[in-house]
Amino acid sequence: MTQVSWWRGAIIYQIYPRSLMDSNGDGVGDLKGIITKLDYISSLNVDAIWISPFFKSPMKDFGYDISDYRAVDPLFGTMDDFDELIDKAHGYGIKVIIDQVLSHTSDQHGWFLESRESRTNDKLDWYVWADPKDDGSAPNNWLAIFGGCAWEWEPRRQQYYLHNFLTSQPDLNFHNPDVRQAVLDNVEFWLKKGVDGFRLDAITFCYHDQDLRDNPAKPKDKRQGRGFSEDNPYAYQYHYYNNTRPETVGFIEDLRGLIDRYPGAVTLGEVSSEDSLATMAEYTRGEHRLHMAYSFELLTDDFSAGYIKQTVEALEASIGDGWPCWAIGNHDVQRVVSRWGKGCTRLPMIKMLTAMLCSLRGSICSYQGEELGLSEAPIEYHQLQDPFGIAFWPMFKGRDGCRTPMPWLHDKLNAGFSDTKPWLPVPEHHLAFSVDLQESDETSVLNAYRHFLSWRRQHQVLITGSIKFIDAPDPMLAFIRESHGAAYLVCFNLSDEPVRYKGAVAGFGEISREQAIIGHGLLQGDIIDNEIFLPGYASLYIRLK
Repeated sequence: MTQVSWWRGAIIYQIYPRSLMDSNGDGVGDLKGIITKLDYISSLNVDAIWISPFFKSPMKDFGYDISDYRAVDPLFGTMDDFDELIDKAHGYGIKVIIDQVLSHTSDQHGWFLESRESRTNDKLDWYVWADPKDDGSAPNNWLAIFGGCAWEWEPRRQQYYLHNFLTSQPDLNFHNPDVRQAVLDNVEFWLKKGVDGFRLDAITFCYHDQDLRDNPAKPKDKRQGRGFSEDNPYAYQYHYYNNTRPETVGFIEDLRGLIDRYPGAVTLGEVSSEDSLATMAEYTRGEHRLHMAYSFELLTDDFSAGYIKQTVEALEASIGDGWPCWAIGNHDVQRVVSRWGKGCTRLPMIKMLTAMLCSLRGSICSYQGEELGLSEAPIEYHQLQDPFGIAFWPMFKGRDGCRTPMPWLHDKLNAGFSDTKPWLPVPEHHLAFSVDLQESDETSVLNAYRHFLSWRRQHQVLITGSIKFIDAPDPMLAFIRESHGAAYLVCFNLSDEPVRYKGAVAGFGEISREQAIIGHGLLQGDIIDNEIFLPGYASLYIRLK
């Protein structure tokens, strides 16, 4: 891949720095910990790392509440550590993408501390302030994702401020050009440091409706999905006025103009909207918007061939020249082995998840621990760290279960992550999936992950080719990847029961066993008399031309 297009089809390994490796014995992972594991990360055959926030923060939302965009929080190390991380990652040929949380800051950020003091200071309208209604209540009915009203009273100004997340995460006012420029200046600070791109957290939340119109109610039968349920009143509204405002596209184009001054740098937007697939398409279409975007569509509980097919086809129908990024796990959702596998520990199923994801058209985000096949960790109430889980316990147990420390050594204290009590416990059942045990087992999930990603690099059609789905019945997922004269039929059985399929592959004629592509290391299907046969959780790659 060229320097300009390295990100197309790239595998991006997400690092949650608190939980990768603790280098200084305080129970929390850090930048030096990441540096010590770069050799391991390189062995995975990924193209880039995405590092979740390590900036100065009071850590009310574990770094997604930033008090200084240009400083490393001492919990994670120093700026010299980050410079060393960039240098050593590049030495391994690994690109470095960092989180940027642009829509809001911490309430401890200097901008907010000044803005809240009065209605006459230099930062008076850098955040979203509004007068109360005549009865003293909030300006409108907007709700916060983490529960309750999205407005918080500030007695110094005698006004409310908007927070789409925690009350300690006030929203910036992107309608103010000085705010937009200050945000772009912070982004450029890291570009000058040599980062290769940005994952843009909550990018759809930058703008708000200036008329502060109420969000309309959502019918009961529409409240599921996008990670919310009726346990959270946030699901009761269509968030038309505090999310995905039309002005966001203009800011994205300004951001892209800055990024383009640094060849090879990329943007990856996190999209959460009422129609996330349409927003992904809108935000990535053309040469002046985001390079790629991902949403929560494959981070749901629905693990069926029909749902995956429908989701990818819907995006492909609208994205045009835009580029998707797909993920089946991250730091905000239950681990995929538990969410989709429902506790299944069969190795073919766990190995197939990575192969299925990495065979779709688009770039891929792979969350740390997925290469080990880690399942969700059980967390007791007294162990909770996540404010989301604390607020909604016991109906929603929060996000701590997917954030527990990486198990490196099965027979060491805290699985080799730290020599002191870690910020979250290492679950006992993760020890059997530790890196050291899997390293020495040729059949392990870890070695299958490495092998498949290496094999994928040899098949360019899987990296940049188009995608077209075959109308195979559930539980079989089948599609054609095609590029520059090559075409592969790719098939997965998403169940533990054998499945057969005999149907035409339009334009390619009959298929035979000799066309099967081997070497991927997965449980292999077969072709018998032009019929595809897939044992439970088997895969099949067929060269059509």
